[in-house]
Amino acid sequence: MNSSSGAMPTFRVGAVRLWDSETRWAQVELARDQFDWSSLDRLVKGAGRKRLPVLYTFGGTPSWAAPDAPLGPYSDGSRVAPPDDINDWVHFVQAVATRYAGRIAAYELWALVPSPHFFTGDAATLARMARRASAVIRRADPRATVVCPSMGDLWEPDPRRFLRDFAAAGGYQGCDVAGVKLSPRSDDDPPETFVRLAQAIERTFHEAGVHPRLWNTGTTYRIPEDRPLDQAHAIAFAARFYLVGMYLRYDRMYFYNWGGTKLPLVLQPAGGSPTSAARAVAVLQRWLAGARITSCGHGKQDGLAGQVWECRYLLASADAKTLLPAVIRWTESGTVSMRTDRGARTVRSLDGASTPAPDRLRITEQPVLITLSPVSRTAGGG
Repeated sequence: MNSSSGAMPTFRVGAVRLWDSETRWAQVELARDQFDWSSLDRLVKGAGRKRLPVLYTFGGTPSWAAPDAPLGPYSDGSRVAPPDDINDWVHFVQAVATRYAGRIAAYELWALVPSPHFFTGDAATLARMARRASAVIRRADPRATVVCPSMGDLWEPDPRRFLRDFAAAGGYQGCDVAGVKLSPRSDDDPPETFVRLAQAIERTFHEAGVHPRLWNTGTTYRIPEDRPLDQAHAIAFAARFYLVGMYLRYDRMYFYNWGGTKLPLVLQPAGGSPTSAARAVAVLQRWLAGARITSCGHGKQDGLAGQVWECRYLLASADAKTLLPAVIRWTESGTVSMRTDRGARTVRSLDGASTPAPDRLRITEQPVLITLSPVSRTAGGG
């Protein structure tokens, strides 16, 4: 969320993450034990009205808690180092978790590490902060999900080394989920490059001896510098962002961001209407509401053309008595003509159109949903 108004997206989304929303530590605890809850209250209430689970992200050490630390990039005077006294951190975590128990569903224990813009402390210190924070949240709200600090720039060896050091210091011991940042290596890369990054992340966790559930909680700090996408590429990227997350079996994919406009891909300006890319995301949501994913694949090893990707699903039918097999298919780049699957019934596109399935189908960078002949629930094992 890039807004403190309490307004939520008007297209369908699954959850919201609070960051760049005037809710950083420095903006909430203005001085020791002096809190301004106004922005956070508005956002939590707004999400509650739309029944959206909230992920609150910690970060932005107040200047009073680390007066000699380097300044961060924000005008609130927040610092990029840990607090001088870890008890100041613990006290703030307790205040937030106690006030919003039952209303904030999950807590991310820092925004992006390691980073000269967000956190310059060492991994052992952050692990100690995470363990202390997790214990406090468990006491204040046992049902809340604890997300360990999100690791970013994991294309590079130094951040991956930080992740291993954080794990070695016991940082993941108190968390339900590990946060990571999936991002293209360059602004010309398609979402499918996330797969290579995710493989590197998986190897790093394996080397660290931990195997947590994974949430993608954002992107890189440099994203406002990337070139804007035209409408067609924005639609394709937005939908494939989530499809690649399903391919990777990540539990959640948080898109950065809603409300802002200084980005290469805008979903909805605060106070404005959803863009065509946001409407495509809403169509994808409607396609897959209540669906069960069965498999994903890409390229020749899965019997597809080299640049073709797909995920297969079982959709619930309107009468709830049958399962509707379906496949979403797209290309990483270019166009491929393919014979349509046996039993194909309809082809649905991201603009909401639905047409009878032809014998051959032109697959492009914009995903399509191909529905197949239904099966009974007993036959399909649903």
